[in-house]
Amino acid sequence: EVQLVESGGGLVQPGGSLRLSCAASGFTFNKYAMIWVRQAPGKGLEWVSDINSGGDSTNYADSVKGRFTISRDNAKNTLYLQMNSLKPEDTAVYYCTTGNVRGQGTQVTVSS
Repeated sequence: EVQLVESGGGLVQPGGSLRLSCAASGFTFNKYAMIWVRQAPGKGLEWVSDINSGGDSTNYADSVKGRFTISRDNAKNTLYLQMNSLKPEDTAVYYCTTGNVRGQGTQVTVSS
């Protein structure tokens, strides 16, 4: 069974940092590109970033470029999202996904 389990969310002040993790199991992780998406309250899913299977090609939404860094450790079957200089508009539930399967999400709240 394919499973994606996100962790690392929480409440942080504007300008702060968080590191999200996504533990993958049930599939050959190193064969798949991975994606982070988010859903803010009352809004639809928004693509945030993606990374290829080898980890050497990444893409970012303009809204997070320069502040967020996606990475992966294929030996640990884990995807990461380092989020710096967080803004209130980054408040959302963050999900990792293969494109077909999505985790349960982790809440990120940026507020003073």
